Amino acid sequence: MVNKPAQKTTKRKSRTKSHSKSTDNPSNEQLLTYYHEMLKIRRFEEKAGQLYGMGLIGGFCHLYIGQEAVIVGMMAATEKQDSLITSYRDHGHMLASGMDPKGVMAELTGREGGYSKGKGGSMHMFSREKNFYGGHGIVGAQVSLGTGLAFAHKYRGDNGVCQAYFGDGAANQGQVYESFNMASLWSLPVVFVIENNRYGMGTSVERHSAMTEFDKRGDAHAIPGLKVNGMDVVEVRKAADLAISHCRAGKGPYILDMETYRYRGHSMSDPAKYRSKEEVSKVRKESDPIDTLRERIIAAGAADDAQLREIDKTIKAVVTEAADFAQKSPEPDPSELYTDVLSQSLTHA
Repeated sequence: MVNKPAQKTTKRKSRTKSHSKSTDNPSNEQLLTYYHEMLKIRRFEEKAGQLYGMGLIGGFCHLYIGQEAVIVGMMAATEKQDSLITSYRDHGHMLASGMDPKGVMAELTGREGGYSKGKGGSMHMFSREKNFYGGHGIVGAQVSLGTGLAFAHKYRGDNGVCQAYFGDGAANQGQVYESFNMASLWSLPVVFVIENNRYGMGTSVERHSAMTEFDKRGDAHAIPGLKVNGMDVVEVRKAADLAISHCRAGKGPYILDMETYRYRGHSMSDPAKYRSKEEVSKVRKESDPIDTLRERIIAAGAADDAQLREIDKTIKAVVTEAADFAQKSPEPDPSELYTDVLSQSLTHA
């Protein structure tokens, strides 16, 4: 039987104040790396939407368009031993983790060249190599699993931190608070990243949450929290450094309330009639994460408009190649229905 970590003798009473405008000065190379990764997610998701419309992607498909700064900023602060787990809106997390776009797209189309051999689809992809543990379709379930991953980091003593992502809607699930309590009680190294995109499916935050300040959701469990502009990758990176350093120092969990926005519906089958076109257009015009970063890059002299167009051209070629690979990869053999059902990690004499 595995013994649980020793309980803490003290509790953290203070909570970090809301994040102010970043004073960090990222290098030109960092800015261009952020831009490349965010644009890769954007173009990949646009292509996925096209393939879904063509009937090449079956089942559910939840696009990440508009939220790119969150995962890119967070992953920029991670180390090799860290782990990541998220919900069904997961394509961006896979790509930011370093997973091959071809393997991700092939999984979307249910082909054997996909990361789960075509058996997981959009919502259920994994990569042990990249410490990416899904893609989960049950709302909020990944939060408990992420807490378990953090337990594993502490038990093994590998100095790793788990990032557990979930939405504002999932933040109201009961198992989330059980996970908060356990993570705080045992000082587990987990950053709970709430991707607050304003809508739990089709219900606005104001209608589905009595407490809309998600950075305060951990107060009852002595977990510090921070509200972050999730549309600014530099702000996200700074918050990620703070939260991950807190966890890696053995101080327990941290909550990040990432205020972001999704441009598309909850899933491809959602017409999103619960919000106006004017609302979406206003966000795109005033705070699109990629346009904001593009302006910053040009202002810093990191690249000019022509160079940024060339980056876009390169990324589009990568995404096109991924789509071609996905369509050419064969469908899995029916025998695959019986594989990967049981994992036997111990051999008994």
